[in-house]
Amino acid sequence: MKRPKSIIVNKKKYYFYRIEWLDIFGDAGHRDYDSLTNMQPARKITYAFLFKKTNKTIHTFNSYDTKDEEFSDCNVFPRGVIVSMKKIDL
Repeated sequence: MKRPKSIIVNKKKYYFYRIEWLDIFGDAGHRDYDSLTNMQPARKITYAFLFKKTNKTIHTFNSYDTKDEEFSDCNVFPRGVIVSMKKIDL
């Protein structure tokens, strides 16, 4: 049976997610009207443990300490850039 992948840090369970999000796409060069009109944000995929969600943000981490409650490789995403979030099953 498949189960969502999770870890426990300091007695709290964190689940692993696939997060699809939109990032700024920029270009400092010259563009004509049609080229600028057709520019789109970059679609990105991040795999990370979900630390917390608020109405405005998603907090994630990828590394953690096995003895202390410390997290590394952390990101904070504005909710508005999130396209989808899915728990990863084993």
